[in-house]
Amino acid sequence: MPASHEKAQLDARGLFCPMPILKASQMIETLSSGERLEVLADDPAAPSDFVAFSKRTGHPLLENSESAGTFRFVLEHR
Repeated sequence: MPASHEKAQLDARGLFCPMPILKASQMIETLSSGERLEVLADDPAAPSDFVAFSKRTGHPLLENSESAGTFRFVLEHR
């Protein structure tokens, strides 16, 4: 069976610290190991928050990018 790279999505634009992390934390725990969560956020604190979240929880941060003021993160459930 091939590895699943299905992505759950969370649009956290318009939310500010700590809400993007809290919502991502709740949502990633509903996923199975290896599934991915894509998060969109526009809080300027989000990049450092998601790096810290990944280190603290052990869920790898696979992607971390920004375009036109929107940050995109992809975390993998471990």
